[in-house]
Amino acid sequence: MEHDASDAGEARYELVISVDARGSGQYSDAEKPLMRRQIYEVLDTAFAQAGVGRNAVHLEDRGDGVLISVPGRIAVARLLGLWMTELHEKLRLDNRRERRPLGLRVAMHVGPVRHDSEGICGDAVNLACGLADSSVARHLLEREQADLVLAVSESLYREVVSPGGKFIDPDRFAPARITLKGGEVTAWFQLPGRPAPALGQPTAPSSSTTAASGSPAADEDGYEDGEADGDGDAAYRAGRDMNVFRDTTFERSVHIGHNIGTDRRKD
Repeated sequence: MEHDASDAGEARYELVISVDARGSGQYSDAEKPLMRRQIYEVLDTAFAQAGVGRNAVHLEDRGDGVLISVPGRIAVARLLGLWMTELHEKLRLDNRRERRPLGLRVAMHVGPVRHDSEGICGDAVNLACGLADSSVARHLLEREQADLVLAVSESLYREVVSPGGKFIDPDRFAPARITLKGGEVTAWFQLPGRPAPALGQPTAPSSSTTAASGSPAADEDGYEDGEADGDGDAAYRAGRDMNVFRDTTFERSVHIGHNIGTDRRKD
């Protein structure tokens, strides 16, 4: 997709798609070209099957992934629906014969995008990349041993996913509250071809889920309190009666939890 000089610096509302490969650091130097080739093969096949020309979109290589922007003249629903369906199907079939199955985290958001000679930028780009790199997306892909996880922004879910449509089923999405560099956001997650994932409500682990050394430990559902992805993103899935205190100083002794057997009403 080409932009002439008059477009430089002008923001245009476009669909931003961030695609990241799972566990790219675990590939050897000899394996990485094969991983990259498979990424482009599944993307190109999905674009062709969805009737979207490769030259109609802007695509940037990110080493272990791809950053894409789609102009407004192409319906967002086509990318969310048919393109994602074809992407998942191609990836699923290819992974049957791969020694190391490729896993992809895909995130989408629509917002103002600025193009220059080097690529694209803007808050919409940052949000899409943050969603794809979030710990919820990473954890979900691993926990379910899935080929693909999709994350969409709250506004994209509300405006395009929620009304539904061909290949778009809002009941197959589940929300989670996550923290990115720009602050807390709500995102909606889907495992294509599967029911809505069980994410629970993002709450925080109590001290019982923290190691004695003070390092965060994963709870029974696998969510961790940490910044492993470098974005300060943390998601929690906790049972009742869990509390979190961050950067808190207690001026006096406090009691946290229930008083067992002391406040029951006597018969």
